[in-house]
Amino acid sequence: MSEPSTRSRRASGGRASANSNESLPLAGPVDRERIVAAVREILLAVGEDPDRDGLRETPQRVARMYEEMFAGLRTDAALVLRKSFVEKYDEMVLVKDIGFESMCEHHLLPFFGKAHVAYLPNGKIVGLSKLARALEALAKRPQVQERMTEELADLLMRELDARGVGVILEAAHTCMSIRGVHKPGAVCTTSAMRGTFQSNPSTRSELLALLRTSPLS
Repeated sequence: MSEPSTRSRRASGGRASANSNESLPLAGPVDRERIVAAVREILLAVGEDPDRDGLRETPQRVARMYEEMFAGLRTDAALVLRKSFVEKYDEMVLVKDIGFESMCEHHLLPFFGKAHVAYLPNGKIVGLSKLARALEALAKRPQVQERMTEELADLLMRELDARGVGVILEAAHTCMSIRGVHKPGAVCTTSAMRGTFQSNPSTRSELLALLRTSPLS
């Protein structure tokens, strides 16, 4: 009975529901040898020789890459945000252009781009680097951009007890540029608005206006 339960958790990316205050169990250590064996089989299946000089160490390299790319399966994104500071500041906090890389779960090809994250504090603030670390914890796992956007917004609302959260992700998907329709240069934009950002049009407009301002030179 434990295996179906594990499959179910992995299929959901190890996520807690938006209404839960508890994180689901994290994935165990990466089984590198199993990945190595699988990559060797893939190379054989496409007609290559995994023992030739250029490919001999490729399965090991892929195993190390997957361990890095899927490190978020073993990271509790909520814990990243648990250290906060009491502060009376109650205006918008916005961090723009946070770079990220993730792996599309449909083809196991990377997508990458930048995130813009804003929140309205409710008596406490969090270190700015924690916003980037929370994003990375969610990105380093099999993902779809739409879900990751909502996951980050819900996580910030819950852990920061924020009055509002706005998350916008812009990303290029290699599953769209190097295969299938072959449309390099296409960018997907997703957004998730919570709390005041969702209910107050002027707050949402302020966020969008700040996103249009030029970065520091």
